[in-house]
Amino acid sequence: MTAMTASHLVSRWSGALWSGALGICAIFAVVVPASADPRAVVELFTSQGCSSCPPADQIIGDLSKDPSVIALSMPIDYWDYLGWKDTLADSRFSARQRAYSRMRGDREVYTPQVVVNGSTHVIGSDRAGIESAIGKTDKGVGVMSVPVTMSLAGKQINVSVAASKEPAVSHGEVWICSIAKSVPIAITRGENRGQQVTYHNVVRNLLKVGDWTGRQESWTVPIENLTRDGVDGAVVYVQDGSREKPGPMLGAAYTSLH
Repeated sequence: MTAMTASHLVSRWSGALWSGALGICAIFAVVVPASADPRAVVELFTSQGCSSCPPADQIIGDLSKDPSVIALSMPIDYWDYLGWKDTLADSRFSARQRAYSRMRGDREVYTPQVVVNGSTHVIGSDRAGIESAIGKTDKGVGVMSVPVTMSLAGKQINVSVAASKEPAVSHGEVWICSIAKSVPIAITRGENRGQQVTYHNVVRNLLKVGDWTGRQESWTVPIENLTRDGVDGAVVYVQDGSREKPGPMLGAAYTSLH
């Protein structure tokens, strides 16, 4: 489904959930380490009101089992007028999808759409296309080249971003997502009426941790800033550019919160 331009898609990036009052410090504790060295971050822009989306939602479920891929579902809200209001949608994800299209210069916004490593878009139900995009973007300068680690220590998450090994990679924004690993939804109206669709690694909250300047840096994030019903995992990513002008993914990590 192709999106229409509408005033309700204007970004609402400001607000408490997007601010980062996060301090830098060292913590010594028993920790649960995050998965290391992923080759790709795959973001699916999906909707419960899109009849073409369930196959893409399943692909994200499959990719979520691959430790070398960080797969995220970002449900959008611009199809809500079609008869079913997406219960997981967030207008901020719609704004993020449009920001990607502006940076690419193609203005292509549709569902199901996958963005691979912050740079290449693919139809979300095209499994071979997603794998091909992962391989192509992996050759980009700095893409997924910065080691990121994340660990639990008591009531906080410790995030560490290593120094860059490439002179051309010297800055980025650090964001943390809280996710719900599996969310079954019974859809009673709209294009998917009568279906129960399971959504995987659904982003439920997103906070800016800080700005990375190419040197090794660490932050701590209180877990209470991320938790809400159903949240059981967290993802940290470092991305070139800004939230209004997102660029390539530089590194990422995932950890379970249970």
